[in-house]
Amino acid sequence: MYLVKVEKDQEVIAALGAAIAELGVTDGAITLIGAVHEARISVMRKSDALDDLIRDYAQPFELTGTGEVVDGKVHVHVTLAGEDLTVAGHLHAATVREFFVHAYVSPLGVSA
Repeated sequence: MYLVKVEKDQEVIAALGAAIAELGVTDGAITLIGAVHEARISVMRKSDALDDLIRDYAQPFELTGTGEVVDGKVHVHVTLAGEDLTVAGHLHAATVREFFVHAYVSPLGVSA
C-alpha cells in the first residue's frame, strides 16, 4: 500500500494521477480522507443516467472517498461535508487549501 499526500494548493485528481504514474500502479484500489476547498463533482441525471450533471462548489469541505485505478487512470467517488451542505458523486477536481488529502493506494495484481 502507498500513501499519496496531496498538500496545500494542489489539485487532488492531478496530484493523485501523477503519483500513481510515478509509482507505476496500473490497477488498484484507493481510499481518501482529508479536506478541500473548491470541488467539481458530477452525478447522473434522473432523466438520463448517461448524462452527467457537473457542479462546482467553493467552500471548505471534509472529504472522504473511495476509488480505483484502472489501466493507470484514476476514478474516485467522494462525499463532501460542509457547514451547510453535503454532496456526493464522481470527483472531477478538488483543491486543497488549509489542510490535506491523504490517499491510500493498494496496487492489485490483475489475472486473466
